[in-house]
Amino acid sequence: MILYIIRHGDPDYATDSLTEKGRLQAELVGKRLFDAGIDRVFSSPLGRARQTAEPLCRMAGLECHVEEWAREVDVDMMMTTLPDGAPKSISILQNTYFLENGGAELGLADSFECPPVKEGRMKEACARIERGGDEFLERLGYKKENGIYRILRENNERVALFCHGAMGRAWIALLLHIPFHIMWASFKYTHTGVTAIEFKNNENGLTAPKCFFYSDMSHLYAAGAENMIYNNTTKI
Repeated sequence: MILYIIRHGDPDYATDSLTEKGRLQAELVGKRLFDAGIDRVFSSPLGRARQTAEPLCRMAGLECHVEEWAREVDVDMMMTTLPDGAPKSISILQNTYFLENGGAELGLADSFECPPVKEGRMKEACARIERGGDEFLERLGYKKENGIYRILRENNERVALFCHGAMGRAWIALLLHIPFHIMWASFKYTHTGVTAIEFKNNENGLTAPKCFFYSDMSHLYAAGAENMIYNNTTKI
């Protein structure tokens, strides 16, 4: 199975919908994923994600299945007062604050102890995402056991999940065992960025996710829409 994780297009957060730019991004990523031969489409229940999935569903004649667990992380769960005492989301925090004072050396198990992360409730949010993601993958044929996945049945589909910046990065970090604070410090997720992860159907019945590419924007480059890539990605 190839799992495509796609962030929504440029949003109007006040109305939980796409802007005009976001709708164009959605059309372009929809065409790209249609050409990739997507078999099944899933989405967060939020409007901006579902609207991003719509062009692909229209082109491919597929239904969009809503996954409640894939909704965005609540902003209040991402808050920190570092470094100046003013409350702010860790998604807009200067990336060096995750890495200083030895933070860069923290592994996955200790990454939630990084000071900017520890102040908020991202550990709780990630636990919710991990539970939902594990159940989702088990429905698709891959059951998590001791950090890898038992193949319950071979799945050769190409599956698309449309979701969000914080939720998507958190789940990708969990899937690939990337320390959480390193993901936040070092990886942005651009609007309609596409991440592809393979679950190979190995003969021994076990598999582990392997990333082909992260937050890829080649559909915008191909359309000559490079100006849509370097947008304000500090919002979730």
